[in-house]
Amino acid sequence: MSAQTALRESIGRHELAQMITERETLGRELQRILDEKTNPWGITVQSVEIRDVKIPQGLEDAMSRQAQAQRERQARIILGQAEQEISNSFVEAAAAYSENPVALHLRAMNMLYEAVKEKGAMVIVPSSAVETMGLGGTLATASLAGAKP
Repeated sequence: MSAQTALRESIGRHELAQMITERETLGRELQRILDEKTNPWGITVQSVEIRDVKIPQGLEDAMSRQAQAQRERQARIILGQAEQEISNSFVEAAAAYSENPVALHLRAMNMLYEAVKEKGAMVIVPSSAVETMGLGGTLATASLAGAKP
């Protein structure tokens, strides 16, 4: 009964994860507690081993929900960091393009090329963009070249 009481006291002071991962430490603590209680009677505890930890189903469910919440939290943190890195890249790109309009023009043309190179893709380009890029003649030529006789 003394061992059971000592075990309950010790378990009450530790987290479940700690009990599972640090069974040897918990065993030594239990041995010390038992020695304090049994030595006056001339009994010495030689060893204490915690072989199995049975978790009540309700506690197991709670631990599972906690672990899931931690994984979701970590995923959101990673997503937030990625969003921050992307926004910083956009800020750097905007600064580079504001200083070099030709680079912006080339980037826009590259984006159009990437969109059009897919088979059967249709890209609607505002007339202002076509005029700005001087693509009127280029698009017409590309359209005629792609048409079947």
